Amino acid sequence: MKKYLLLFCLMAVVQVAFASSLKENPILTESGIQKDSVVVEFGKSGRIVILVDSKEDFEKLKLMNINQIISELDLEENEETGELTIVEIKKRDGSVKEVVKVYENGGNTEVNVGGMRVYVDESGENTRVKVETGGKKKTDSPFRSYFNIDLGINNYLENGAFPTSDKPYAVKGWGSWMVGVNWMGSQRITKGFHWDFGLGFHFYNFKLENRDFQALRGEDAIDFSQRTDVDGFKSKLSTTYLTGTTMLKLDFGKMKENSRAGLSIAAGPYVGYRLGGQSKFAYREIDGSGRRKDKEPTGLYLQNFRYGVRGELGIGRVKFFTTYDLNELFQEGKGPELNPITFGVVF
Repeated sequence: MKKYLLLFCLMAVVQVAFASSLKENPILTESGIQKDSVVVEFGKSGRIVILVDSKEDFEKLKLMNINQIISELDLEENEETGELTIVEIKKRDGSVKEVVKVYENGGNTEVNVGGMRVYVDESGENTRVKVETGGKKKTDSPFRSYFNIDLGINNYLENGAFPTSDKPYAVKGWGSWMVGVNWMGSQRITKGFHWDFGLGFHFYNFKLENRDFQALRGEDAIDFSQRTDVDGFKSKLSTTYLTGTTMLKLDFGKMKENSRAGLSIAAGPYVGYRLGGQSKFAYREIDGSGRRKDKEPTGLYLQNFRYGVRGELGIGRVKFFTTYDLNELFQEGKGPELNPITFGVVF
């Protein structure tokens, strides 16, 4: 199959390079009579012309098959790259332009003809042929850097379960947002296996389900106090971290020869340093006054450092993530024993 492909490529190049010149100026002998020739036509306009000088040469040509014609070309292979150049054009300045180039690797063959590439895969039971046109083939760069955004929903676990609604610090199922802005780097270790790492700013909001409770900084610990003197309609805790993350990623789509976005999984640890923290309580006076807001610096009782594990699941171009803090949100003895957890999407 490969040799037939090479011959067809050679015939196409000969047609493109010399068709017009042969038509206008046919090759003549000294007596002005055109030499004996064998014309092989293919397609609507493709042809290859083989010229012979004598009847003996013509008889020899009749006995040759395609495999023998290829072998008679006496092509030399580049031992370092495995590339084989079939047709080249030598310019007047001495430089060489390669027109047809072949690369063989086991059961795979790549043929480059100008801006067109033909891939032949004979490694399986069936032969597969793929034709590409245009620029150079895109490659999976060993290293790349990029920015992404995390958007997720927060909650926390208390003794392995979500706090029930009767707890003053229980979190609403919708409205507790986490936003992360990250710079990421990805280093390829081997095909389909990458080391991802990055640094980012993560903003957490824990919106309390019991909106009439306000988180206050007590003398020795954080105090969730019920406000009966006002009509509360929003209460939340917020904190910000500078976070470093490192993960190992297995990309099943990149394991194939012509890689595409597919299923990928990644996991690894992260550490963060707290940059701030406060509580916010929005309310109206019972007599119907306008909206008011109280802010309390509760950061004194939050952990300065956080550490945990992050997991990612990619399906095509969509990527989901989850993070879980292995240490507690509050300092020991300064608040309830809560481990934050987040689910979300990476953009």
